Amino acid sequence: MNNTFRHAQPCLLSASFDGRQRVIIEQVSPELDGGKYPVKCVEGELLKVEADIFIDGADTISALLCRRALGDGEWELFAMQPKGNDRWEGCFTAGKPGRYEYTIEAWADHFLTWKKGLAKKVEAGLDVSLDLRIGAVFVGSAEGRAEGDDIGTLGDYEKKLLAVDQAAAVEAALEPELETLMVRYPDKSCASCYDRALGYVVETPKAGFSSWYEFFPRSWGSEPGKHGTFLDCMQLLPRIAGMGFDVVYLPPIHPIGVTKRKGKNNALVAAPGEPGSSWAIGNVEGGHKSVHPELGTIGDFRAFVAEAERQGISVALDIAFQCSPDHPYVEEHPQWFKWRPDGTVQFAENPPKRYEDILPIDFETSDWQNLWIELRSIFLFWIGQGVTIFRVDNPHTKAFPFWEWAITTIQEEYPETVFLAEAFTRPRLMARLAKIGFTQSYSYFTWRNTKWELQEYLGELSSAPLKYYMRPNFWPNTPDILHEELQTGGRSKFVIRLVLAATMSSNYGMYGPAYELCEHLPVAPGKEEYLDSEKYEIKAWDLDRPGNIRAEITMINRIRKENPALHRTSNIEFVRIDVSANHEHDRLIGYVKHSEDERNIILVVVNLDHSNTQSGWLRFPLERFGVNADSSYSVEELLSGRSYEWHGEWNYVELNPAVMPAHVFRVRFLS
Repeated sequence: MNNTFRHAQPCLLSASFDGRQRVIIEQVSPELDGGKYPVKCVEGELLKVEADIFIDGADTISALLCRRALGDGEWELFAMQPKGNDRWEGCFTAGKPGRYEYTIEAWADHFLTWKKGLAKKVEAGLDVSLDLRIGAVFVGSAEGRAEGDDIGTLGDYEKKLLAVDQAAAVEAALEPELETLMVRYPDKSCASCYDRALGYVVETPKAGFSSWYEFFPRSWGSEPGKHGTFLDCMQLLPRIAGMGFDVVYLPPIHPIGVTKRKGKNNALVAAPGEPGSSWAIGNVEGGHKSVHPELGTIGDFRAFVAEAERQGISVALDIAFQCSPDHPYVEEHPQWFKWRPDGTVQFAENPPKRYEDILPIDFETSDWQNLWIELRSIFLFWIGQGVTIFRVDNPHTKAFPFWEWAITTIQEEYPETVFLAEAFTRPRLMARLAKIGFTQSYSYFTWRNTKWELQEYLGELSSAPLKYYMRPNFWPNTPDILHEELQTGGRSKFVIRLVLAATMSSNYGMYGPAYELCEHLPVAPGKEEYLDSEKYEIKAWDLDRPGNIRAEITMINRIRKENPALHRTSNIEFVRIDVSANHEHDRLIGYVKHSEDERNIILVVVNLDHSNTQSGWLRFPLERFGVNADSSYSVEELLSGRSYEWHGEWNYVELNPAVMPAHVFRVRFLS
């Protein structure tokens, strides 16, 4: 929307109260915790703001949505429009990454009130000579606020309203050009302003739409069983890019501790030559600002990042604020750890599990300021190596004030930085992490498997207030999590969960080789952990192994990129499906997503039953798009390339999981 207002800076933070400010502004949305936390946007996204705006009496109101970058003096202004029942709406397109604020200003618009009354009197055949003189006063006042050629134009209108020929004066008063000029130079002497500025943060496009692929660099050596290097991994990048992923996520790449090193399948004692867990960070060769020598050098890592960028891929690093007993911090800053009465340092444990190879950091240390500065410097170091995306390990076990300070100050200097919170924890903790700055959040998707669970969870994520600050990132698996569904559902279940993750959420990821190859064996019955987990050993993956789903992954990622409807999460709308006789009612799930301009409409139907064909009649919500219930329209099935013509609201769908357990339709209405 064009900024057409002049002399219109809002009255925000006015030092004096003015009882003539009659307009009431309340119930502003979005507003998080009274404005304590910023709303999140991505570059180019449309932010809609609503508010209840009303006034005593019957005066016509004008309202503006005002926004500016933090620290700027001037506001950009956008007209708001009434939606009915005193609810108003305005919008603007988010600009470049950075931090901004917005507020609302409204006033009794006496010119528009006058014009509305004049039109009624003219229609009733009443004498309006005095009304025209009153209008001339309003126009003359605006002339004093006008600039450039508009001054003369308003002067001409003032004369026309005072003309002897009343019919000509009325015609001039009702001309659209006059209203445009009066709106441009409003009388805001008695304007009301919302009592606070509300923050919003704009982040890079990958904050809102991204496809992640995780792999362990050490498993990609030039020879099977040989420790991989960054230079070896560069050979893998074209394959990952070809599958359609735009973020490569690497588990910790730092030196690994020797003391209490874990062995294969998390054995308490490592055998000679076993590499240990990547999350047991630090030894005599360095800590969080060093790379494991067997992976290469910092220069090799920079070369890997540069090659990834050439392939259209961003590199995401795992940042885990914990240390092995051998980490240099333990000797250099013993005050940052908890020490037990026997003189030993406290290791991590979750009884009966003991993580003796990992020492948690004590965020209640009296030296907390220096601790904060050092931990923040770790992010800055890797930003200096070309990394702008960080997957943060277990942030809910570290102090929330630290994250708020660290993320805010880092993004002030590097607004393109993305932080993904790996926090599978209680809802309020996850929400708090998102509010205080984490760009994206791991989610409960892995444990939402039934139709009801998925619909309920997506309904929560796509509703206010959660949709304004929490961006979920759906992962069907991780190195830590092999859900029971994947253990028992076969290849088709991997495709089912892929389609759900990639089309329900605009951000999704996978622990790549294992998912791509449909790895499904748990370490023990009832456990959500992989047998022979790559966390504790170097693996040799055969990416061309029969039964892999690389083709399906590639198709889904291509569909995601080509269809803007899938670039958002909160635009999901579930559809009704009446199943055929003898079929289970909760096995077919369907949902519609559309782009902001509704030019791109996607309908996804998934058979949640990995073993049996399911069919039913699907009701497409034609009314949502202003289309008659008996209309014909085309649907293109993007996975198969077939096209169909549908008629009316109800149409038949059938999915055989042995062939393909999902439909992804692109809907086009016939002209």
